[in-house]
Amino acid sequence: MSRTLYFTGDADADRLLSENPSALMIGMLLDQQVPMESAFAGPKKILDRLGSLDAEEIASMDPERFQELCARSPAVHRFPGSMAKRIQALCAALVEGYGGDPEALWTSGNPDGREVLRRLRALPGFGEQKAKIFLALLGKQWGVQIPGWRDASGVYGAEDARRSIADVVDEETLHEVRAEKKRLKAEAKKAE
Repeated sequence: MSRTLYFTGDADADRLLSENPSALMIGMLLDQQVPMESAFAGPKKILDRLGSLDAEEIASMDPERFQELCARSPAVHRFPGSMAKRIQALCAALVEGYGGDPEALWTSGNPDGREVLRRLRALPGFGEQKAKIFLALLGKQWGVQIPGWRDASGVYGAEDARRSIADVVDEETLHEVRAEKKRLKAEAKKAE
């Protein structure tokens, strides 16, 4: 399947995310406390510096060396040290549970949406919300045919949603998602 993601504003970084499940997963992990474009550009920086996004290679790297790689300017994330640890923990979990193949997480044993969500939540750095968003991203933009993925991903799976990265397909939808996040944040603040 040919897919084209528009997350970073950099054609090479977006192509990597479109083709490489490790890149997509690492980008999702990094998507916190920084703009989406910056988070999803992180995997390309790692690939350029390391030459690989192989889960086993990243998991087995010397932690100080990997932290230095992530901190090199421009840094992979606003918090390169803590995110380097999270990336290595994610890669170690993928090696241990899925032989280093992220796609096995959503293909091994023909799981349904609830099972994929459970597997995602079990990963380091993937809480309930991030797991649901990633599941919606797989269904909406990666074309992964997981039975029940829409229901399992909750509000993020809705066809016309504008709530997350799963709904960003161009500049217009990026602005719509940001506006919706801002609205929801203001609504939550009022409720306090």
